[in-house]
Amino acid sequence: MARQLSRRQFVVYSVAATTLTVAAPLGCDGSTAEGAEEPADGSRSSTSDVLVTGTDAEMLVLEVTTANRVVVRLPRVEVGQGVTTAVAMMIAEELDARLADVDIPLADARKEGNQFTGGSNSVSSLYGPARQLAATARAKLVTAAARQWHVPARTLRTRGTRVFAPDGRSATFGSLTRSAARITRPAVSTQPKPASKHQVIGRPTTRIDARDIITGKAKYTGDLTVAGAKPTVVARPPTLGGKVVSVDSRAARAMPGVHAVVQIDGGVAVIAETFHHAFQARDALRIEWAPGPLANVSDAQIRSRLRAAVPKLQSPPRGSAQTEAEFEFAFVSHAPMEVLTAVADVRTQRAEIWFSSQTPQSAREEIASATGLPVSKVRVHVLRGGGSFGRRLNYDAAIEAAQISKKARLPVKLMWSRADDIRHGRMRPASHHRIRASHAQGRVVAFAHATASVSESFDKQGLSAQGGVRSAVRAPAAAPLPSDSGLYNFGRLSGDSGSVDLAIPLGAWRSVDSGTVRTAEEIVVDEVARSLGKDPVAFRRTTLRSKAVKAVLDKVAAAGKWGRSMPPGHAQGVAVHEEYDSCVACLVEIDAVDPKNPRVTKVVMAADVGTAVNPRGLEAQLMGTAVDGISTILRAGLHIDRGAVRESSFADFHYARQRHAPQHFEAHIMPSRRDPGGAGELGVPAAAGAVANAYARATGTKPRRFPLDF
Repeated sequence: MARQLSRRQFVVYSVAATTLTVAAPLGCDGSTAEGAEEPADGSRSSTSDVLVTGTDAEMLVLEVTTANRVVVRLPRVEVGQGVTTAVAMMIAEELDARLADVDIPLADARKEGNQFTGGSNSVSSLYGPARQLAATARAKLVTAAARQWHVPARTLRTRGTRVFAPDGRSATFGSLTRSAARITRPAVSTQPKPASKHQVIGRPTTRIDARDIITGKAKYTGDLTVAGAKPTVVARPPTLGGKVVSVDSRAARAMPGVHAVVQIDGGVAVIAETFHHAFQARDALRIEWAPGPLANVSDAQIRSRLRAAVPKLQSPPRGSAQTEAEFEFAFVSHAPMEVLTAVADVRTQRAEIWFSSQTPQSAREEIASATGLPVSKVRVHVLRGGGSFGRRLNYDAAIEAAQISKKARLPVKLMWSRADDIRHGRMRPASHHRIRASHAQGRVVAFAHATASVSESFDKQGLSAQGGVRSAVRAPAAAPLPSDSGLYNFGRLSGDSGSVDLAIPLGAWRSVDSGTVRTAEEIVVDEVARSLGKDPVAFRRTTLRSKAVKAVLDKVAAAGKWGRSMPPGHAQGVAVHEEYDSCVACLVEIDAVDPKNPRVTKVVMAADVGTAVNPRGLEAQLMGTAVDGISTILRAGLHIDRGAVRESSFADFHYARQRHAPQHFEAHIMPSRRDPGGAGELGVPAAAGAVANAYARATGTKPRRFPLDF
């Protein structure tokens, strides 16, 4: 255990290897190197302890191969957010390598450390360690070249994955890697570059995997060919939490291409030669189901119970006027483009699993428990995912695949259909919000916000065979209210939260609590401004506490031409949000001439995230959050009908499609020299709030239930 430090520190180590391999165990002091190997001669890198921004404990490992490739095994998952590109840019920057020479494979689940991908912290937590790792490797390569050429190391330069001497000689990093591996005391500085010297970080860059994705070269779990792994699907109950009473599988087993039928906790699995055969046989099963615990519960009862569970607000200050509002938010599916898929090969003494996971270490432990194997005998391979939005924090499919493989004694490739995931997968909890803003003499003197959310009782009731990770994921219910952070100078702040226990599989959805809590608050801010006879942007400017938030607000107001004349049925809306040491503002224009079929026509966003490692990637993230805001405010939600989810595909779960996307989108990245903050989830509350506010102004209404088409 590392001693307590006043600041987080890490040490870069040389690893015993025939090529240059350096490792950075984070969260350790100089006396320990958890998980790192000592060099063969017992020496260590002489680099000083270096401060990092994150509090992670994973080990990053960088290797320079003889083929002149720079390989960094990443303890995070790539689910479309561009983290592999961002880390490759950090490495290329400090190593002076070509970005095309940097490979970022995903690390398998490890015994120790932190491989959690979530909370918008991947770039911020890896920014210091990755750069330090590459800077140390560069120093060793330069020192190796200096010794080989018998010249002072300070006279050498690095560029394009090569070392250059003043006389024109050059050598690839790969040709120097063996000798660099023996360097214990680099002759040049191992410190990362100052921001003023950055040539890669901060420049808009196309994703390093873009061509592979477009051409189909990029491999997802469904693309894997694992020896003997047979396509597998599961027949699931018609209601949430339903159980098998009896199953007649004779017809299914007799069908061509069917290898096995096995019963598991979540239903009945069919293993076949192809997915076509598997789906046909699944539909031929004759199953009697016991209804789930919510068989008599529908939306109306859930909304009523949530409303009753909202704690009472404190009494308002005497002599103040009140702006009050209540809001309802529906359940929302994650619905990533790539459906849940997992390959499992479970044997008597070991298990090997392939799938995309944001929490591979927790998954490994749960798979071990589900199969009765020691954790040390379970190997989890992390693959890229085709979207997540929080869905792959849970590992339902992997546990099911492991259970099926064990029972059938066959390797399996399990795929959840779209209907499986929407009807039986995780979802953002429904919630109810009660807000009161008290104002007197033209200013807000008190702000109260109480909520109630569906709790995670699905896991508490022991129904978590589908893979709960409550210890790793921030719970949606009873979470601290973002208003407590004091984004606005609103006097006395208060908030409380309640919950309703329902056996519904919940999961952290992009932006988690903020996507509803802050959205509701931004709607009320607009309504307070209207009550006080003030412009929404001007009112925010006079009440926001942070200069950075004011700056992004000013940026979107100017770029989006806030206040411009618009025809009837059209309007602008604005909202701001601050979280993850970052802030964002969003301006929306909407066409609500037909209030039942509104269309967002323009979105302007501005974000201050500190150093934007890849501005192009950040712009893509903001664009995605804009679509999330449009979807969850205007169109997309899940209904519960007598214990069953009504929706089953994108045909009825109405997430925004191309025709609903804004005709104009622009993102403005505020310049900064400070270390990166979080960005992946940042834009959702601002986008959702801006859409709701634009709709309210265009229609002259006060929307209270989201999505609006519920």
